[in-house]
Amino acid sequence: MNPVVLRMALVLLVALAGFAIGAFVIHRMRKDLGEEAESLSQSPLAAEGLPIHAYHAVIQQLKQQKHELTAKQLEERRKTKTSDTLSAAVLTNLSCGVLFFNTAGLVRQANPAARQLLGFASPVGMGVADLLRSASLRLEGDTPRPDDLTVEAALVPALSGKAVIRGLLLDYRTPDGEPRVLELTVSPVMAEDASMIGTAFVLTDRTEIARVRQEQRMRQEVSAEMALGLRNSLTTIAGFGQQLARSRDPELARQLANDIANEAAQLDRTIGSFLTGARAAAAGAFEK
Repeated sequence: MNPVVLRMALVLLVALAGFAIGAFVIHRMRKDLGEEAESLSQSPLAAEGLPIHAYHAVIQQLKQQKHELTAKQLEERRKTKTSDTLSAAVLTNLSCGVLFFNTAGLVRQANPAARQLLGFASPVGMGVADLLRSASLRLEGDTPRPDDLTVEAALVPALSGKAVIRGLLLDYRTPDGEPRVLELTVSPVMAEDASMIGTAFVLTDRTEIARVRQEQRMRQEVSAEMALGLRNSLTTIAGFGQQLARSRDPELARQLANDIANEAAQLDRTIGSFLTGARAAAAGAFEK
């Protein structure tokens, strides 16, 4: 019944109870840890909480998608390269000159025919004003346009993407001074989103056609002059003939006969000169 003994007994009982509870908790924790370890050994988990085999499957799928994407990109590059090669081959063998201007108005590409027609070894980087500074506009009938209408003004609708210009005739002179007549077609180049990415110029050499037309006009003028000369000569000969028919004076008749002979000789020379020029022009055209 000693109070000290009773307190010591009570403390001992509490300690024994705490020890028992702690041993039970430790045993339970060991059991739970063992069950968890056994579960992990049977079905291991990835760092993200997925099973390892599912994780590997996802990795393999991603690798397969990456491989397919790479193959598709290589195929697209191959198609693009083939298309560029085909376009370059077509542009190289075209007889028409083709130039591409960017939105800043500078030449980015020019085929050999364009370089030959314009007389520049490499027009890349040149602007429209510099490239066509020696050009002037012509009408379809080879009649010069008014001086106030410049090439730059005529090209504004196409360069701004508002319209396509076709059949524009230019009197052009190369840097070496060679005159040429060029037919120009200008069209905007639009992207899929309807935005303008540049302007395409197509040049056709019409110099020979213009030369033939000029020669035809000259021949027509010469023919008209010759016809007028023939008419005057025939009128003169007819007048001399009428005078000769009415004349009774032998001296006057002889003079009129000489005048008729001289006029006929002049007429023969005029016709001969015309025929010689026509044969030479035909021969030159045949050789060309």
